[in-house]
Amino acid sequence: MVRVRFAPSPTGYLHIGNARTALFNYLFARKNNGKFILRIEDTDKERSRKEYEDAIIEDLKWLGIEWDEGPDIGGEFGPYRQSERIEIYREFAEKLLKEGIVYKCYCTKEELEKMRQKAEEKGLPPGYDGRCRNLTREKISEYEREKREYVLRLRVPDQTIEINDLIRGKVVFEGENLTDFVIMKSDGTPTFNFAVVIDDYLMKITHVIRGEDHLSNTPKHILIFRAIGAEIPQFAHMSMTLGPDRTRLSKRHGATSVRAYREQGYLPEAFFNYISLLGWGTTDSKEIFTKEQLINEFSIERCHKASAVFDPEKLLWMNSYYIRNSSVDRIYQLSLPFLKEASLIDTIDDKKEKYIKKAISLEQEKIKVLKEVPYLIEFFIKEPVYQKEEYEKLINDQTKEILREIFGIFEKIESFNKEEIENNVRNYCKEKGIKTSFVFHPLRFAVSGRTKGPDLFAMIELLGKEKVLERIKKVIK
Repeated sequence: MVRVRFAPSPTGYLHIGNARTALFNYLFARKNNGKFILRIEDTDKERSRKEYEDAIIEDLKWLGIEWDEGPDIGGEFGPYRQSERIEIYREFAEKLLKEGIVYKCYCTKEELEKMRQKAEEKGLPPGYDGRCRNLTREKISEYEREKREYVLRLRVPDQTIEINDLIRGKVVFEGENLTDFVIMKSDGTPTFNFAVVIDDYLMKITHVIRGEDHLSNTPKHILIFRAIGAEIPQFAHMSMTLGPDRTRLSKRHGATSVRAYREQGYLPEAFFNYISLLGWGTTDSKEIFTKEQLINEFSIERCHKASAVFDPEKLLWMNSYYIRNSSVDRIYQLSLPFLKEASLIDTIDDKKEKYIKKAISLEQEKIKVLKEVPYLIEFFIKEPVYQKEEYEKLINDQTKEILREIFGIFEKIESFNKEEIENNVRNYCKEKGIKTSFVFHPLRFAVSGRTKGPDLFAMIELLGKEKVLERIKKVIK
């Protein structure tokens, strides 16, 4: 059975690039009727935070990703937090130490720094020179008496390592570029490279799908798999996610976390759709997919080697598409937190809910993110603020007279609906020989305080006769 995992570090919010890795693993698992595992890599005690773990889990669920095993639901191969698996790593390390596959390295930070400087002077890549590889018993005893701290290093054989990457094809790592590396730190905690391999082995991971920034770790992982006598999983290294300027995606490009986009009011299905298409090609030029369609379409072999470019404008377009095609009821429910934050609603009754839903429906074509909803419908709920500059452009003696006459017409309309309102205003323009725009613009401004907005007559109908007359009177005065 196909078994894949997503293993974030809870040192920050879920990054877009990591969300893409999670999605690719999820799509691959579901496409192949396999298992998707969530594992938390929290051995970095200083930077790991429980609040970030909770946020990552929450954001993944928001995206619509479900896992079959994980820290919150358990599973056959738990625990699923590395901090709860320390003894497991120590047992493997002790076994490798007894077998002579790893050894104790007593080098100090100062000695390691000198090695780095020497390598730099010779134009060589920094690496360990192996000085503790074959220590005599006497030297080991001396270090032990001094109570020197030690790390455990893997003995790296001088051999070329090859993998057949599912995305990149044949990748060769020359043995001369690899030096003995640390698998256990002096405080008894594992390095990332060691823990991830032990976990992948014990959790029976068949495919490791991750970003190409991990490609350089792969030879170390293969050596550890071989050292513990484990079958090596298949690797697939995805291209990096870049910003529109083709540099690594960072804060200078705007929001980089899933949480930030949630807080702006992006829909989960829009985010899922867009991120899933970064870095692989569908069989046609279609761009809008349901989750089920993406699962059926996904192919690891069609993933591109070239970097994927994250385009916020394209995501915004896709989000507005999903908003336009969502029910008003759903957009209303998702907009409630934004409306409350803007102090536009407190208590809601059926009448007010129906009114706000109608206001949203009038503006739905314009909504790109849910955060815009409060501004777009504010004038339906609160009294408008008339900007001086716009007022002076649109309201003068002539337009005031027009508004007085419109006021009189509106007073006489018994059935205050869109059709009646529009017919009466258009007839007025025709009788007076006035261009409709000369009436429509000041009328819109008078009732909404805006120069742009939804359909004028639908807007007037929803505001209601009493409110419209009050606002026209206010502008005339």
